[in-house]
Amino acid sequence: MGMTAPQIYISFPGTAREALTFYRDIFGGELSLHTREDFGNSDGPPDHIAHGILSGTVALAGSDAPVGGKTIRFEGLMLSLLGTAEPETLHEWFDKLAVGGRVVDRLEPKPWGASDGQVIDRHGLHWLIGYEPGQ
Repeated sequence: MGMTAPQIYISFPGTAREALTFYRDIFGGELSLHTREDFGNSDGPPDHIAHGILSGTVALAGSDAPVGGKTIRFEGLMLSLLGTAEPETLHEWFDKLAVGGRVVDRLEPKPWGASDGQVIDRHGLHWLIGYEPGQ
């Protein structure tokens, strides 16, 4: 049996379509979006995303939060992509996630020998990206 990882599920403040499309454009993969209207759900704007899934190399899921509901707030939590792809791919992802976001720590070699960095993207997700030497 394969290893099971927790699925990251994000409540967006009305930006689920834009955000999940942004991640699909960076990581590739298959994006499936379903609106409240698709689900016959009337507790919010009909075009809001009731359920969205990005599957592929990087898997994410989410929806638009109900009006007044809780949305993304990260404290002491990072989405780690350590060693998940070739170094050049990880650098590319880092640079694309940084567009309109904020680099916390540049992706570069660290004193302990590995290369890593942190970026908070334009949608508020905090990423830790890096690799070991010779990866």
